[in-house]
Amino acid sequence: MPFPSLSPRACRRLALYLATLLLITGQPLLAQDTPAGGATAAIAEITLPKALPAPPVIVPGEPGQYVLEFNRSPVVGNRLRFSGIYDEQRLHFTRPRNWAPQAVKVLLRYRHSAALYATRSNLTVLINGTSIGSLPLNQPMGEIGDAVLEVPTDLLQDHNELVVAALQNNSPTCTQDPFDPSLWTEVLPDSKLVFDYEPQAVTPDLSQFPYPLFDQLSLEPNRVAYLQPTSSDSPWLTAMARLQTFLGRTAQYRLLDSRLVTGLAELEVEEGLVVLGTPAQQPALADLTLPFALKNERFVDDAGTPLPDESGLVMWATAIDGQSPVLVVTGNGDAGVAKAVQYLVQPQDQQIATGHGIVVNQAGEVPSPSPRDWPGYLPEDDNFLLSDLTTALGEPIEDITVRGSHSPALAIDFKALPDDRLQRGSQMRLSYSYGPQVNPLTSLVDVELDGVSIGGERLTDLEGADRRTLVVDLPGDRVTSNSQLQVNFRLDPRERRSCSRVTDQQLWGTIHGDTSFSLDRNAFTNLPDLDLFKTGYPFTAPQDLSTTVVVLPDAPTAEDVTVLLELAERLGRLSRADSVQLAVYRQTDLPQEVRAASHLVAIGAQSRFPLPELLTEDRFALRGRSTRQWGKTEVQPLPDGEGLLKSVISPWNDQRVVLALSGRDDTGLAQVVDLLRYDPLFYQLEGDTVLISAQVPDPDPYTSADYRLASLRQSPQVQLATTATYPWLRQVTRNNWLLIVPAIVALALLFYGAAQAYLRRSIGE
Repeated sequence: MPFPSLSPRACRRLALYLATLLLITGQPLLAQDTPAGGATAAIAEITLPKALPAPPVIVPGEPGQYVLEFNRSPVVGNRLRFSGIYDEQRLHFTRPRNWAPQAVKVLLRYRHSAALYATRSNLTVLINGTSIGSLPLNQPMGEIGDAVLEVPTDLLQDHNELVVAALQNNSPTCTQDPFDPSLWTEVLPDSKLVFDYEPQAVTPDLSQFPYPLFDQLSLEPNRVAYLQPTSSDSPWLTAMARLQTFLGRTAQYRLLDSRLVTGLAELEVEEGLVVLGTPAQQPALADLTLPFALKNERFVDDAGTPLPDESGLVMWATAIDGQSPVLVVTGNGDAGVAKAVQYLVQPQDQQIATGHGIVVNQAGEVPSPSPRDWPGYLPEDDNFLLSDLTTALGEPIEDITVRGSHSPALAIDFKALPDDRLQRGSQMRLSYSYGPQVNPLTSLVDVELDGVSIGGERLTDLEGADRRTLVVDLPGDRVTSNSQLQVNFRLDPRERRSCSRVTDQQLWGTIHGDTSFSLDRNAFTNLPDLDLFKTGYPFTAPQDLSTTVVVLPDAPTAEDVTVLLELAERLGRLSRADSVQLAVYRQTDLPQEVRAASHLVAIGAQSRFPLPELLTEDRFALRGRSTRQWGKTEVQPLPDGEGLLKSVISPWNDQRVVLALSGRDDTGLAQVVDLLRYDPLFYQLEGDTVLISAQVPDPDPYTSADYRLASLRQSPQVQLATTATYPWLRQVTRNNWLLIVPAIVALALLFYGAAQAYLRRSIGE
């Protein structure tokens, strides 16, 4: 029987009646029956504990002192150098969230040119825009000056900026040449900030997750340990990898030290711990103080009823006498644990969390992004604005004004997707304005790509200009996945005052956010190529890692899981998405349809490698117990402690890639861990096979001689077309243009023959 139609007035009356009845009875009228995967699915009501235990408190340590040397910043290097009449350098530092600064000092060590005139030359130090002292540059030739400047603690914020400004003159009256090479000062790299601080007690709250497990303001590497379960099955490995990927995304450029521990006794003071898994997998849960009681290895509610297997639990606890935070991600079943982890790795879901424990009844599904939707890279659309690009902090680029004759360039990350191929005809239409005080003979705007000028024009209007347009052709062959555009205003004043530094803040130029880009590009790539893995490609396309599967041996060792930790962290650093869909399987658990449809990463030493055919095929192979083969050459190294990265086209799908992370034994796997962990090693990847080994007992990744990397190209690359809006025919003709004329002739003859046959048939009828 069809449902009768109701008038709008009748609908409102019915809704009011139902709402009144609901308030009277206190019960819903209809049972919800939404599918379990939806964000609004029905849930079983859980009786929460009436008397919750007190929130865990991380006990503060003893007051201490922290020394932050200037050479920790990549800007400093061997020294901070100042040249010209006026110059300044900026350093950024953070204040850890649980620190209460008691005293902060800047210890400055510097030297300068003997030609500087002391009464007219000085260094000024500013913290967050406030001067904390000035130093006369009056040291004798070759002497190093030392100074200690007190920093008022109320100036410090979460993010701080230290500015060192140098005013330099070599004459008691005036400096004739502002570019005189004798105008220089250097701040030495062993200058430092010294913090006297008192740690504060921290009450963990899930509204601040991942703090205190991970502090984005920490000056030291964050340390996270995972408690090994009784059995590392595929669901547990997947959950751990997804959580570690999220921590890698949170860390970005910050250091993160991760490891596995077998018990609470191995945990170090102030090291964060993750206890992940069901009570049967993690017996140590019984030793922690948690809101829910444990009975017979199952969590129960206040009524003594076991929680549903589909419900996940996320709770904070402490260990090591309350000095280390413990994140507990658990549930009575694998489904609940997976749901709790999925809730944690989806930032939009975390906004509704509070307290030191939550029950996750449902985690909303996040649609997978497009394979070419990479935040921080060029947009998918061929036509976009400057405001569609983002800064290093992920904020849209808006109108920006620079002032002065030596104003800094506007740097724009212009990173092409790994499979982008820009063609001739790609253009940038720069929209800019400038003020009326510039000299039209010597002022210009200049556009550079990776330090090479690609266009510019003079600023010729004496009265200034509003929203001028400069069309610049973009050389497609130079745009890479780490390219940067720089827009420079070279501003020269119309009049100079003789014998003094020009006050030039009246000079200004503005780059407008409606600057537009028009790209002509194709989408294809040549694989296998480990150089592309520096961006995560193809494993990070799409960015939620939904097409990437990691395969481990059936009985993964601690070394195998450590490699998985470093791989997940690296993929997290290289991707940005609202969810993590990375999957991990043990060898026998891997479905054939998943193996054929996914990019695979196989982990394990040779004796237990889950896809053994990958190590014995192609030109480079590990054979037997000690034999290496390269082409027709075979050797038996003694010992063979090198790690191996090998990328090949998947034998189960020629549109997918398989990456092998292996070695002859666990020593080789340790080398792979270092390669994934340290940027100086990781960003040397190239070819399709890389061999890595440490050359000294305690290698330093920042010393080139401590590691040996050998890159091999063993198999021909295959060109793969990726998802794009460009015609297939265009890609084919671009790479086979010599065949165009014969193909046209053949098609013409084919059509001519077909037309003649049709005419003969028509005349015959």
